[in-house]
Amino acid sequence: MAIEFNTIQKEGLSVQIANAIRDAILDGRLTGEERLPSEAELAERFGVSRSTVREALKRLAAQNLIRSERGSAGGAFVNRITWSEATDNLVTTTRLLIGMNDIPLEDAIEARFALEAAALPLAATHRTEAQLGELRQEIHRQRDPLTSDEAFCASDVTFHSVIAGATANPLLAFQLSAAFEAMQPLMNMLVYRLRDRERIADFHDALSSALEAKDSANASASLDALSAYTRELAAQRRKPKTG
Repeated sequence: MAIEFNTIQKEGLSVQIANAIRDAILDGRLTGEERLPSEAELAERFGVSRSTVREALKRLAAQNLIRSERGSAGGAFVNRITWSEATDNLVTTTRLLIGMNDIPLEDAIEARFALEAAALPLAATHRTEAQLGELRQEIHRQRDPLTSDEAFCASDVTFHSVIAGATANPLLAFQLSAAFEAMQPLMNMLVYRLRDRERIADFHDALSSALEAKDSANASASLDALSAYTRELAAQRRKPKTG
């Protein structure tokens, strides 16, 4: 394990040690499932007490970067973060940013559709028959009059997440899926009383057909139409009530 830690201050030693180890993890100098040196070894390496090292390790564990295991083969190990955990973290962070910083709905709509538009050429190229089947299944669910508003929202997120997966790029799919899960429910919640569910299903149908034909230009046109309709709904929502 290579960790640079040349100078430390008298205050905040545990924070600096935690940051040094965290940087080593983020830089790839420490890999998933790698065992850290013992507390005694780390204390000697950093020139601090074991209690200071212990506090640093607690900070890293609170960030879910490491875990402790007991037993003869135990110790502190670097966690391997799963795609699901990373998605949950990004979804939570995005929702907090929108909620706490009074982000306008129009900005969220713009960002959400810009991300998907950039991915459509890859999705059109790499989509599979199984993914096309999933898209059709969600469209069928959306056209079902017995589908609740909550289930419609979930189906909407799933539909676009399938498109994200169709890019065949795990990093892009991760970012897109997190964006959809974070922003789509917010948009649906704000405009669901105004939206025409059948019209949205029509947009999805056109988008799915374009992907089936591997026609990224028509796919982009269909997504643009859906984006314009969503912005239209947002504008209607902002109109003052009369009467």
